[in-house]
Amino acid sequence: MTDELKVQIQRLAGHDDLPLPKYMTEHAAGMDIFAALTEEIVILPGERRLIPSGIVMAIPEGYEGEVRPRSGLAVKHGVTLMNAPGTIDADYRGEIGIIMINHGKEPFIVRRGDRIAQILVRPVCKVTWDERSNLDMTARGAGGFGHTK
Repeated sequence: MTDELKVQIQRLAGHDDLPLPKYMTEHAAGMDIFAALTEEIVILPGERRLIPSGIVMAIPEGYEGEVRPRSGLAVKHGVTLMNAPGTIDADYRGEIGIIMINHGKEPFIVRRGDRIAQILVRPVCKVTWDERSNLDMTARGAGGFGHTK
């Protein structure tokens, strides 16, 4: 069983023709976000661009919007997101922008209506720090990157 959460969303003027973020398959975890461009944008290899989504949303308190790359763009074109996963805070009310980067070898063209990212809305746990002079020990301890074989 899947819980449902109602999230307020608004299309910005001039973008009524674009779909709202949507699940592309029955069991998809993330909803695809669409590019709200007025003209196509070319992202050259090594270049990053901020792509508008044409939407604003009111994430409920206690939740965050988590923006992630689309695996198909990554494997087929070497295109991903700069700050993945990106976080949309519950108090943000601006347009959702997607920072795309081209790690591929060829220019990548983004057109109006392209699926450019995915979003999940997830619960957030608020933390209260409990500062201590010593922490409980574990078998791993301070073992860091590459410490297991």
